[in-house]
Amino acid sequence: MIDSGNGQTTWLDEEEQRSWRALLMGMTLLLDRLDDDLRRCCALSLVEYEILVRLSEREGRQMRMAQLADALAHSRSRVTHTVTRMEKAGLVERSSSPEDGRGVIASMTEKGYDLLARTAPIHVGGVREHLVDLATHEDFLAIGRVMNAVSDNLVAAHPEMEIRVKDA
Repeated sequence: MIDSGNGQTTWLDEEEQRSWRALLMGMTLLLDRLDDDLRRCCALSLVEYEILVRLSEREGRQMRMAQLADALAHSRSRVTHTVTRMEKAGLVERSSSPEDGRGVIASMTEKGYDLLARTAPIHVGGVREHLVDLATHEDFLAIGRVMNAVSDNLVAAHPEMEIRVKDA
């Protein structure tokens, strides 16, 4: 065990440590599996899928790149790199914002929408099989409440990195 030297650390007890490690392992395995499923069936990554989902939920199937990065809780450079790849595949298009000319708008193409329509059942099936259906309804709702509290706490602690959770 590591000594923090300040005597202030409240260490995780055995049960908390098991739960923490289970969360890390479970999330890693779940995200890897969902990503693998999408790559195998449709040559699409989980991040690319999430970009298509976010765009599909917006009026005109478009949004500013900065808002997209915030909604995904990813860096702007990572989203730009991913959208560039998706643009080359014909799934999205980028254009200057008509409002101010400085912002960049990402728009879903018909090809992107068609791919999303084909992949959504595969993704949702995986989420159900590997998470939702393994927990009771109450436990699944509790997971959502806990992760919302984590998100709210982290956003409040760093408002400069605000994630527009209500937009996400």
